[in-house]
Amino acid sequence: MIELTYAQAIARALDEEMERDDDVVLMGEDVGFVGGNFKTSVGLLDKYGTMRVKDSPISELGIAGLGVGMALAGIRPVIELMYSDFVLLAADQIMNQAAKIRYMSGGQATVPVTYRIPIGAGRSSAAQHSQSTQAMLSHFPGLLVAIPSTAQEAMGLLKAAIRNDNPVAVFEPKMEYNKKYMVDETVEPIEFGKARIAREGSDITIVATSSLVMKSEAAAQRLEAEEIDCEVIDVRTLVPLDRDTIIQSVKKTGKMIVADESYSFCGVCSGIIADLLPDIFYYLDAPCGAVDTPKVPIPYSAALEYHIIPSEDKIYEKARSYFL
Repeated sequence: MIELTYAQAIARALDEEMERDDDVVLMGEDVGFVGGNFKTSVGLLDKYGTMRVKDSPISELGIAGLGVGMALAGIRPVIELMYSDFVLLAADQIMNQAAKIRYMSGGQATVPVTYRIPIGAGRSSAAQHSQSTQAMLSHFPGLLVAIPSTAQEAMGLLKAAIRNDNPVAVFEPKMEYNKKYMVDETVEPIEFGKARIAREGSDITIVATSSLVMKSEAAAQRLEAEEIDCEVIDVRTLVPLDRDTIIQSVKKTGKMIVADESYSFCGVCSGIIADLLPDIFYYLDAPCGAVDTPKVPIPYSAALEYHIIPSEDKIYEKARSYFL
């Protein structure tokens, strides 16, 4: 295994895919000369040149649309949107064009474009640069949605996204970019729709996404000292969602909470619970719970921001409340 930061792991995955397939190109604001806003493409411009690593104008709608056009022409573009919030600027091209063209052409056209999208609060970037829009993109049919946790998961899911013939949104937790991880020397693509049991347990199921997987594992470690055995499931992909793994876990534990950083109303947590409830209702010993972001704008002030962000402590307290 080798030690890499989260950002370095993503750059390594991009490098390996670009080396493997000449049709893979990277485009976005500052992905070339600067090496990416979060340093996830350092060294790629020097290695592959401006024809395959392209700095774009400041127009999310434009680069998202260019990604659709390139994909239709047989290229496999990776489009970086600097912040999750900027998905709203590119919404028509992602949700109306990329997502629908394969269906509307009767399968005659494919759109193998990958959108890389940083999510999450915690950097005092305020209300317009801190949101998590994975629930919104999961709502639209035709898009696949990956939401990796660790650096290894990020590499495997990004590789799978680039090789997929459908449009894929890959949401990356921006607070993890500078953290160090141990990853395998060789990381293979991870199959979409196959969740990972990050920690086995028998008392309660914690279904988590992104960096909240690691926070859930830390909370489970604390709860173990109180003789509460948590099973932590890393969903890996929201679309498709591995319902079977979650259902089998709830059959065993009888309790479930979901942890995700999207907003509470019409968010990932409420969506997963609503989707699974018909199949888990009679196995539940208590109502399902959620740890997510309250429906308020993300504050600039760190004191206010950290108060609303889903955290290890909040997951710990939520899971513990079922056993008081």
